[in-house]
Amino acid sequence: MTAPVLAAVAAVAAMVSLPYWLPPVVVALRVRVFARVNGEEGITAPGREVPAEEFRTVYGHPAANGRSRGAALSDLFWYWLSPGPEVHQEHLEPGPRYDDVARTTRRILAGPSREEWAELTARCTRQVLDELAGPDGAARNRVRTVRLRDMMMPVWAGVYYEAVFREPCPRPVRELITGHADDVVSALKCTGLRHMDRRQRLTAYLRERLAGGPPPVPLPATLTAHEQALYLQGTFFNTAVVQMSEAMAHLLLALATHRPVQDRLLSGEAQDDYLDRVVDETLHHFPLFGIAHRITTGEIHRPGREPVPAGSVLLFNYPEYHRSGTPGGGTGHRPFDPDRWLSPDTRPAAYIPFGVTANRPCPARGFAVLTMRVAAREVLRRYRLESSAEHTRSLPSRGPCLLVPRTGAVAWGPVRRRVRLERLRLADRWAAVPRSLTQLALGSYMVWDARRQGLCRNYFADAPPAPRRPRGAAGDPGGGSRR
Repeated sequence: MTAPVLAAVAAVAAMVSLPYWLPPVVVALRVRVFARVNGEEGITAPGREVPAEEFRTVYGHPAANGRSRGAALSDLFWYWLSPGPEVHQEHLEPGPRYDDVARTTRRILAGPSREEWAELTARCTRQVLDELAGPDGAARNRVRTVRLRDMMMPVWAGVYYEAVFREPCPRPVRELITGHADDVVSALKCTGLRHMDRRQRLTAYLRERLAGGPPPVPLPATLTAHEQALYLQGTFFNTAVVQMSEAMAHLLLALATHRPVQDRLLSGEAQDDYLDRVVDETLHHFPLFGIAHRITTGEIHRPGREPVPAGSVLLFNYPEYHRSGTPGGGTGHRPFDPDRWLSPDTRPAAYIPFGVTANRPCPARGFAVLTMRVAAREVLRRYRLESSAEHTRSLPSRGPCLLVPRTGAVAWGPVRRRVRLERLRLADRWAAVPRSLTQLALGSYMVWDARRQGLCRNYFADAPPAPRRPRGAAGDPGGGSRR
């Protein structure tokens, strides 16, 4: 072949293979960008200085209690969670204000009984699925492609509005909450920039709603009226809605891509404990958190090791910790096997889906699996789930999936099934190319803009500086940062 022909063949090969090599390359570049965020203070756990066997001990140590002040990474999270990160429960420093906010959250969530949580979740899920079918149900029997995160987000917007205010969520308000939550999580995944006007519309609604009548559970007295609105917006209508929508997207996509597991559920023979094991297996493979950072307010002493100094930024890597409990140290393929949870001998020991009890665990941990089970059952009563999309922990694709009605639909033959799934697979692969480039560009911009604005740094500017010492490489705060 002549040189021009060879060059043309190489160019064609590069273009055809683009979806397979470009996204990983861009991810590696993003990791390098985000790794610079936290300077030289970061200690990755598990890692060389904090091995997997010490992960829980260090995470739960009383000195690992700083949350925002003193970490460059905090500027980025405050930027992503604006407005109101200074009163967001997860980002408040320990002290009376945090105690007041955390106590209020527990009281709100403890209001409904488990039976009431189940009824509320089922009702909100049915409502969204009815809307998906159209006003006259005309679309009920049609196979359709959905994004699972988008489908589930209105469910949790309705659930948590009613949990807070003890009354059904009006649809325009539900759309307001959903738009806000989607904007936050899109920024976190670097698939879109922040739209502060969209977020501030929810703040304005909550100010008006609270002025017209407070919710049954009194809001934190240490917060102003404006801060109370921001507290509800951040804790319930951002974090709760986003995390539960992400969890459901992972669960439903896992069912869609593991047909034997779904078949067992659809057969009617599987009990609730099997679906609970499916949830555990899903969250073990795809933990909702990437890295949670904590700042040490004192030395953490460990037998046989150097103490972790005060002022260190600990980067707790959930996916890496979960992988540490698998054969071969997490380097091999992990089959999706819900039955591994039946026996203590096969159940993964390295598993913290809702955090560590001693250090700000998820407030919804007591009923999250219950409500996920209820929502999944409602979806499976109507649809079989089919997908060939790539399933990653970050899930920037929002979970493309085919909803196949279980009754009344045109017969879903094997040829038609393969064709639809192949189209979905190719579409998902090629969509990753521009999306990964978008994530690189927008992520780099937001890192720069967050450092420029310095929301957290400026908030604590008048307070005495926290102790700190320089360290070596910061690890990978951005590659696994909560999203």
